[in-house]
Amino acid sequence: MVYRLSNVLYRLGVPTVPRLMSEYAHTKTGIDIHPGATIGESFFIDHGTGVVIGETAVIRNNVKIYQGVTLGALQVKKSLAKKKRHPTVEDNVIIYSSATILGGDTVIGRNSIIGGNVWLTSSVESNSIVYHKHETKVRTNLDESKIINFQI
Repeated sequence: MVYRLSNVLYRLGVPTVPRLMSEYAHTKTGIDIHPGATIGESFFIDHGTGVVIGETAVIRNNVKIYQGVTLGALQVKKSLAKKKRHPTVEDNVIIYSSATILGGDTVIGRNSIIGGNVWLTSSVESNSIVYHKHETKVRTNLDESKIINFQI
């Protein structure tokens, strides 16, 4: 609710107040949504602590995100203040915990799923599933005499 109201004031050119409102909401919820972000209908944040949504982010309809998700900029410079710096998330996307999506040219295509801990700086086609592949490497030929073993 705070975002929706601060966004209206932001678009009307009201200075300072929209950002104060979003900062207040951030202190209460742990969710930081810039009032300039564009968010469509049926947007849902589950376990919102640590969610960050930048000023020029565009989130379409029926999007669900989880805790720790960042929709941010690749770089912050005064010269980029009036340019789109944050990603676009199309309709029906789910973004799982701790995913980081950066850049104004980055578009997450509709009906996609972004897995937890994914780091994206380029676009994803519609109907995609993006996830971080965990890999476990088991050491072989381990010389146990070189293992440091100590007690305190």
